[in-house]
Amino acid sequence: MSIKNIRIITPSWLVKSRKELALGVKTLERLGFTVKNGGFTTKLPTEKEKAAQIHAAFKDKATDLILAQRGGYSSLRVLPYIDYNLINKNRKLIAGFSDMSTLLNSIYERTGIITLHAPMLWNLSEPTNFTMNSFLNALDGFPNRELFSEAPVNVLKHGKASGTLKGGNLVTLTSMTGTKWEINTDGTILFLEDIDEKPHQIDRWLSQWILNGKFNKVKGLILGDFRGTETAQVFKVLTTQLKLRIPVVHCPYIGHVKNKITLPVGAKVTLDTARASLLVTGPSPILPSRQAK
Repeated sequence: MSIKNIRIITPSWLVKSRKELALGVKTLERLGFTVKNGGFTTKLPTEKEKAAQIHAAFKDKATDLILAQRGGYSSLRVLPYIDYNLINKNRKLIAGFSDMSTLLNSIYERTGIITLHAPMLWNLSEPTNFTMNSFLNALDGFPNRELFSEAPVNVLKHGKASGTLKGGNLVTLTSMTGTKWEINTDGTILFLEDIDEKPHQIDRWLSQWILNGKFNKVKGLILGDFRGTETAQVFKVLTTQLKLRIPVVHCPYIGHVKNKITLPVGAKVTLDTARASLLVTGPSPILPSRQAK
């Protein structure tokens, strides 16, 4: 897939700084991309307007990549208005993270389209070389299939497992629990991250997942950055309530961080702690099949 034209959507908050938005657009243009709608706006769309914006982006034949402006909150409120049949008939890449976890996972689960847990326009105002290299690797179809390439990885429990890569922001995904958009974690290599949540809040969210059986059929677990809570505390919540028999690693380059790995949600991957490796397997993940998983 050749990525040239990028269209910006605002499923969550707006970028409040005109300068940051302009820098993000310039970063993409400097790399040879065309940003079709990089203008600054101060009016946040309504939920229906956000959905219409997303639909228009998918229907636009000249758009190759749909990129979220920034995260925040409120994309959950857009889900009832999303037409997944329209998206399935107009298949293309969509990217973002944080609050975008709602759309990344629900779109994959309902259409089979691989989505990208990736930096947003806001994050591209001053990106690191690592972030850009990982992002461009994804847009090129993952010629480097080692997603942990040049990233630090701490092994918390050894093992090797293969599955479907899913996940994202813990609080956002927890908010989907009990709804028809709740993420299906069976057979997954699951990654989770969060920001500025206190340890007792992380404990509460993870305990809810445990009580709901969300970890019962997970094949492997990746803990990203949990700014505000130590990784050891996050892992302890799990080990004091579960007998973990799956590989578990911590990678601080997943989450609200400067150095960010772009991850293909829905891709088949293998997590191998002996190699500190997260390897994309199978066909190129940005050429998705039509069968939803």
